[in-house]
Amino acid sequence: MPATTRRLAVALALCLAAATARASELDEELKKERPAAPDFAPGLSWINAEKPISIADLKGKVVVLDFWTFGCINCMHVIPDLKRLERKYEKELVVVGVHSAKFANEKGLANIRNAALRYGLEHPVVNDNELATWKRYNIRAWPTLMVIDPTGHVIGKVEGEGHYEILDGTIGAVIEFYDAQKLIDREKAIGKPEQLEAKVLRYPGKVCAQEKPGRLFVSDTNHNRILVCGLDGQVSDVIGAGTAGAKDGGYAEAQFNRPEGLCALGDVLYVADTENHRIRKVDLAKKTVETIAGTGEQKFYAATGPGPATALNSPWDVAVTPDGKTLYIAMAGNHAIWSMDLKSGVAGLLAGNRKEDIFDGEFLGAAFAQPSGLCLDGQQLYSADAETSSVRLLDLQEKQVASIVGTGLFDFGDKDGTGDEVLLQHCLALAMHDGKLLVADTYNNKIKQLDPKTRECRTFLGDGQPGLVDGGSPRFYEPGGLAVLNGKLYIADTNNHAIRVVDLKTKQVSTLEIRVK
Repeated sequence: MPATTRRLAVALALCLAAATARASELDEELKKERPAAPDFAPGLSWINAEKPISIADLKGKVVVLDFWTFGCINCMHVIPDLKRLERKYEKELVVVGVHSAKFANEKGLANIRNAALRYGLEHPVVNDNELATWKRYNIRAWPTLMVIDPTGHVIGKVEGEGHYEILDGTIGAVIEFYDAQKLIDREKAIGKPEQLEAKVLRYPGKVCAQEKPGRLFVSDTNHNRILVCGLDGQVSDVIGAGTAGAKDGGYAEAQFNRPEGLCALGDVLYVADTENHRIRKVDLAKKTVETIAGTGEQKFYAATGPGPATALNSPWDVAVTPDGKTLYIAMAGNHAIWSMDLKSGVAGLLAGNRKEDIFDGEFLGAAFAQPSGLCLDGQQLYSADAETSSVRLLDLQEKQVASIVGTGLFDFGDKDGTGDEVLLQHCLALAMHDGKLLVADTYNNKIKQLDPKTRECRTFLGDGQPGLVDGGSPRFYEPGGLAVLNGKLYIADTNNHAIRVVDLKTKQVSTLEIRVK
C-alpha cells in the first residue's frame, strides 16, 4: 500500500510539541485524519508470540514497531530505551520488533531468536527476512521506530537512536487522549517471552589468554561477569556479582553490564564494559574493580579528557601495549578507535571521522564501521570492522589507516581469495599467530586466516554451518572472541555458550569444560 505509506506526514516531534501545549491543541493534532497502519506481511515467523500477530490484535494498545537488525549497534542502543518505555507503560504499550535483516546470517529465525535472548527482548519479534513489512511502511533506515495509536492508525516515526524523550512524551500524550475515550485496553496481554535454559556461560563475548600464570579470562557477557579460570577450565575467581549495574569494589560486589573485550598485563585486567559505556580496571592481586573511563552516559561526540569524566559509546574491545602505557579502545558506538594514556588517565579519539563507512588515509580522516575487535602487533594495530565486514590496519607510527580486506557497508559474503575479492560477514575478533591474523568471521560461523602483507585470506576452520562439533571437521555458532596462547587458539563461541580450544598444529578442536566451584 504505497499510496498510504506516502501519507505518513504526522511527525512524532509535532505530537510531542502538542503534548506540552494546551489540551485543545493536542486534541486537534490527534483528531487529524491519519493512515491505517499496514498489517504485517503474511506467512512470517514470530518469536515471543504463541501465534502470528496482526495489527487488529494490537487495538487498544499504543504500539511501537521497532524496525531493527541484530548486528547493528544503533539498533542495540535503542533496546534500553524500549525496555524503559515498556516498564513505564507496562499495561498500555506494546513493542513489536520487526526484524529486517541486513546480513544473510540475520535472516535465520534461530539466529534472531538467539539475538532476542541475548538482548533480553520480551516483546514479540517478527522475522521480516525479505523486508516485506519494511516496504509496506516505507522504511529506509535501521533502526526506525513507528508509533501506532490504539485504533490502529499511524502517528509517525523517528529514525536512528536517542529519541527516548520524544517517544515518552508522545506515548504519554496518546494514552491520555485515548483514555478519555475509553479506548485503552489494559487487560489484554500480547506475546509470551521465551526463556533460555540455564548455562554455565551465557553468550560469552570475548576471551583473553595470559601465559603467566597460565589462565583464561572469559567475558560471560549475559551473566554480567568475568570468569578467571585455568587452562583446564577450572574457575578460580568470579569477577562481578552477576547482576547488571556499574558498581565498583570487590569482586563480589562489583557490577558490569554486558562486558565484552578483555586484555591483561601482569596483575591488571582491562574490560570493555559495553552497555555501561565504561572501561573498567581489575586489580587481580587486590581483587578489586574500578572505572577508569566513561561516565555511564552514552555520547556520540565526546572530547578528549580525563577518563572518568569522558563519556564513551559502546566500547567493544581493548588492547594494551606491552609497556602498559597505552590502552586502545574499539569504540563501536561511534565508529572510531580511541586511545587512553594509562599514566595520565586521559582518553580520546585516535582514528576515525565518526562516519559509518570504510575510508582509508590519515587517522582522523579515515572511516570505520562498528569496530568490534582489536589485535596489537608492535606498531601495527588491527581492527575488525563488523559492519563493513573488513579488517583494517592502523600504522601507529605513520598514523595511516589501510584496509586489508573489505570494501563497503553492503559488501559481504563468504569468499576466500586475495585483497578486494575477499568477502567476510560481520567479523568480530582478531588474533595474531605466526605472522598471520586469525579472524572470527562471525556470521559465516568460521575462523579465517589472513596474511596482512599479501592480503590473502583462506578458511581455516568451519564449514559455514552453525553447530557445536569438535574434532577435525568442527562447527561453530557466531564466534565472537579469539585468543592465542602456547600453540592453541581459544574461541568465545558465543551462540554455543562455550569456549572452544584449537590445536593450531593439528587443527583439532575441543570444547573446554568450564567448571565453577
